[in-house]
Amino acid sequence: MIAQAKGSYIRVSPIKVRQVIDLIRGKKVSASLAILAQTNKGQTGTISKILISAISNAKQKGLMEDQLYISKIKADQGPSWKRFRPAAFGRATRILKKTTHLLIELDLITK
Repeated sequence: MIAQAKGSYIRVSPIKVRQVIDLIRGKKVSASLAILAQTNKGQTGTISKILISAISNAKQKGLMEDQLYISKIKADQGPSWKRFRPAAFGRATRILKKTTHLLIELDLITK
């Protein structure tokens, strides 16, 4: 691992985030940013922000963007917000608004 970036308490379900991160896992950084720019999902903006943060962390160590690839990316479930919604016959049903912890690690491309 050369550089990493974390995003915590992202207000989107981890299942929805995993749909997008499966597209970019193991790819070069420049290709991953292009894929995220063309993907029509709501959470691509948040994922690309965290990826850009990891890239700038690597640049602080003197590495170029074309030398890096995504070695590890994972989306874990964070705490859920508990809300209640009115239901029939005076009852209430529970709504869980899930959050995500996202971790992106970059590494050097070896030939």
